[in-house]
Amino acid sequence: MDDDDDLALDPHFAERFERDPRRPACQLYLISPLEVGGGFPDRLAEALDGGPVAAFQFRVKGIDQHEAARLAEPLQRICADREVAFIVNDDMALAKRIAADGVHLGQGDGDPREARALLGPGAQIGVTAHDSRHLAMEAGEAGADYVAFGAFFPSATKETRHRPDPSILSWWTTLFELPCVAIGGITPENGGVLVKAGADFLAVSGAVWSATDPAAAVAAFQDVLASRAA
Repeated sequence: MDDDDDLALDPHFAERFERDPRRPACQLYLISPLEVGGGFPDRLAEALDGGPVAAFQFRVKGIDQHEAARLAEPLQRICADREVAFIVNDDMALAKRIAADGVHLGQGDGDPREARALLGPGAQIGVTAHDSRHLAMEAGEAGADYVAFGAFFPSATKETRHRPDPSILSWWTTLFELPCVAIGGITPENGGVLVKAGADFLAVSGAVWSATDPAAAVAAFQDVLASRAA
């Protein structure tokens, strides 16, 4: 990135900005629940048929790679049939094994350069930056395809220790072309402020998977995704 780092790190810089209307419309990025067996493939198919979804992140914990690959197979096929990117959480070796579309790396899950070397130039590599401008810029310099900020709201999906202000999205999108993802407790009721601040993607989990009708839950986000700053 060639932008002035001193300006980029100024916490007051973001307060002067909101969503750049030249950026594409915000899109939905679904994150799986931890339990993806049983009837979950049917729920995923229903959700993806509820409205446009850009990506699905496969997030499981505490199982070996063989079992993870087995669980991923039907979900990956459902996503491929609907042209939804299939992203593996944390595990670049699993992403390589199942030929996923990409991997999302938390802090401590590996370097984007390593993931790029393993997965190839076409892989989508995301990096969690929490509430840190510095970590986000480092990820961009390392070749990430997107950075994720959050958690913006309390979340039952995972423990949250970082709570950025939505203005970090405005700061990022004003300075950098690289897409940013907003994550953490996002619902149709609170997501609009993140879209207006500049989020390129809303990462959503509980608001969809805790719903009785996942298709209706996805559909409820469509007006939010199309919202713009006045």
